[in-house]
Amino acid sequence: MPAKFFSTTQSIPLTGEVPRHVAIIMDGNGRWAKRRFLPRVAGHRRGVEAVRATVRASAERGVEFLTLFAFSSENWRRPEEEVSVLKQLFRMALEQEVEKLHEAGIRLRVIGHVAPFGETIEDLVRRAESRTAANRGLTLTIAANYGGRWDLLQAINAMTNAAPDRAGHYTETDLTPHLALSYAPEPDLFIRTGGEQRISNFLVWQLAYTELYFTDLLWPDFDAAALDAAFRWYAQRERRFGRTSDQLRASAPLPGRAEQADGPAELATVEQGSPPTRGRA
Repeated sequence: MPAKFFSTTQSIPLTGEVPRHVAIIMDGNGRWAKRRFLPRVAGHRRGVEAVRATVRASAERGVEFLTLFAFSSENWRRPEEEVSVLKQLFRMALEQEVEKLHEAGIRLRVIGHVAPFGETIEDLVRRAESRTAANRGLTLTIAANYGGRWDLLQAINAMTNAAPDRAGHYTETDLTPHLALSYAPEPDLFIRTGGEQRISNFLVWQLAYTELYFTDLLWPDFDAAALDAAFRWYAQRERRFGRTSDQLRASAPLPGRAEQADGPAELATVEQGSPPTRGRA
């Protein structure tokens, strides 16, 4: 039976020193190339290597879900040549990397409106998801032609079509199954490389209580050591989910990671690490 995941505004998830779900905006490929007097496409190609390293490091550290923002719904506004290269890299990754992911026990999912990429990529996505569907290791999600507002709109449309009789009485429980990431818990840690400090229409619903980590590192320079630095920062966070620090300390069980609950009783929180560097509401 598939695991059930609940909104962090409705229940309190179990947390640990290592984030269960990491979401990343991989920013800075073009700037990385420009600083080296290379074409922007060279940065995107180098960025693929950073993806491989991050997937491997995440799996080794016990991350269960890794979601990477590969192509936003706004990226179509970029120069035509660059968009063409990004599509080619996406196709090559689907052709060359899926078997490696399968051998490593990694499950691949793709979220977003894939149709505009063309029938070939659509077919490759279906085959990749089918090939890795039974794997029980890290779930790697690639967000391609994805936007947070698109996600909400398609979920609302699906919800209203599924239960038109509930109009005016919908709840988060009605909406959640229709979101693109309904198969995963909400991200514990969001990472954005490249120095920008915004979420850029990425998982706008799911990031409600996610810890936001920004680094000046450009994506091609992001490696296992950079991931560890983000995890160390995360381990210092006090994840209160609306409670006070005193409440958190009084209710914290012994350290350890427990499984996500299957119902509304999902209210325990495990906190590890040192006191936070700054407060959190």
